[in-house]
Amino acid sequence: MAVSENDFFVIKAQEDGVNVIGLTRGTDTRFHHSEKLDRGEVMIAQFTEHTSAVKVRGKAVIQTRHGEMTTEAE
Repeated sequence: MAVSENDFFVIKAQEDGVNVIGLTRGTDTRFHHSEKLDRGEVMIAQFTEHTSAVKVRGKAVIQTRHGEMTTEAE
């Protein structure tokens, strides 16, 4: 199933200092945006013409239309 630019996803930090990093589209994948969330903070985001992937570093719950997942504790 292809990801649509209209797909929203939710990231809820389960600890302080969760990093959310946006990765670019195109032939060279690069970091283009990052946010730091503290425990309990929620970020609602979507894929765009510039963002093709998101990396989450730290303990968080991620909700998408495909389901919910929790990152592993470091």
